[in-house]
Amino acid sequence: MRHVYLILLCLLGYSLYAQEPAIKTEQDTTATRNEKKQNPFNTGFYPLEFFDFDLRYLIKYNNYEGIRLGVGGVTNDRLSEHFKIGGYVARGFKDQDIKFGIGGSIRLNDPHNTWLNVYYNDDINEIGSFSYLTDARVYSVFEPRLVNVTQFYKHRTWQTNVQHEFTPKILSEVRLSRSRIDQIENYQFVTDEQIYTNYELAEVTAAIRISPKQNFFTTKDGRIEYFDGFPKISAQITQGVKGITKSDFNYTKLGLKLDYYIKRTDLSSTNILLEGSYATGDIPLTHLFHAYPNSPTKDEILQRFSVAGRRSFETMYFGEFFSDKLATLQIKHSLRRFNFGSRFQPELVFITRHALGTLEKPEEHLGITFNTLDKVYSESGFELNKLLFGFGLSFAYRYGFYHLPKFEDNISFKFTFYLKL
Repeated sequence: MRHVYLILLCLLGYSLYAQEPAIKTEQDTTATRNEKKQNPFNTGFYPLEFFDFDLRYLIKYNNYEGIRLGVGGVTNDRLSEHFKIGGYVARGFKDQDIKFGIGGSIRLNDPHNTWLNVYYNDDINEIGSFSYLTDARVYSVFEPRLVNVTQFYKHRTWQTNVQHEFTPKILSEVRLSRSRIDQIENYQFVTDEQIYTNYELAEVTAAIRISPKQNFFTTKDGRIEYFDGFPKISAQITQGVKGITKSDFNYTKLGLKLDYYIKRTDLSSTNILLEGSYATGDIPLTHLFHAYPNSPTKDEILQRFSVAGRRSFETMYFGEFFSDKLATLQIKHSLRRFNFGSRFQPELVFITRHALGTLEKPEEHLGITFNTLDKVYSESGFELNKLLFGFGLSFAYRYGFYHLPKFEDNISFKFTFYLKL
């Protein structure tokens, strides 16, 4: 439980420092927007002369690094409006290793906010994670699930990318990257009668994000969504190319995500998140897909007590399932907040999640034991949020085809943390 106390302390620090703006509708006032510009928790950056410190690097926690402290940021337009230089350095206290990144950007087109970026990263990444390039352009101060992650790999990556806005509601990005992958887990990938522990990857990735009802304002630090309109559609394709800079594999990865929100006059709401991922070719497990599991591999319910994620399967254990074809559906229905006074307005949210996936050649992946999602995985539950300083409680139950024989192994009981900025 010691790591839970550390997480609570970090989250409490976020909640006490941040302020909640009164921005709830499209008809935002100019004064409120100016106030948001001055609040570093709305941009993720704390400006100091010509350098903006990135608050996301200050403190993190996960099961491999333990507490991770770092510092990072990027130059702002006080130095130049035409280029940026940035980077970060961080150290995990458990693995006692240094991670860092450095890079620069040149503005190619001002009206369409087009930037050419070059970066180098020496860091770790979660096995089986899949992220959309354009989603990273929308700032989020904290993703709770990351504190529970257990399976990582090391990577040293050179990348260059071009970011372009066709309109303020259509973001696009193209990236070329070359990575050296080193294993942390005892994993080997077998293909073409060869066994790979470490390998080289060369990738071309194109992504687009369409937010037809989204509205923005732009600060000097970047662009901030001030009306969380829906639907949001994200699409991405990645092509791995063998032979370029000694890369080892050919493969293709596709991702498509629909995030739809229904808000009602009674102040209740329903959020539907539908996502599909597809991969074909010679792809190691590190770059396949999982359904964002968030249950620590512990025997007792209270031993698994930790923080619930935003889009994760709370009863699915880390490393339990991997897929090369995966579809997930998540539905959250929020009731009107209970009004017990201006400072105490908890929110009850009913949640159901389902996942279905396949893996064509599981025998190619050695050293890590896992299952496939050939049948529908199901869990349902509820959250009681915003009880104190943004903290609440989460309960979920696993049922259906992947229901476990031991009753308590199907139960997830965690705390939630929703920091509204």
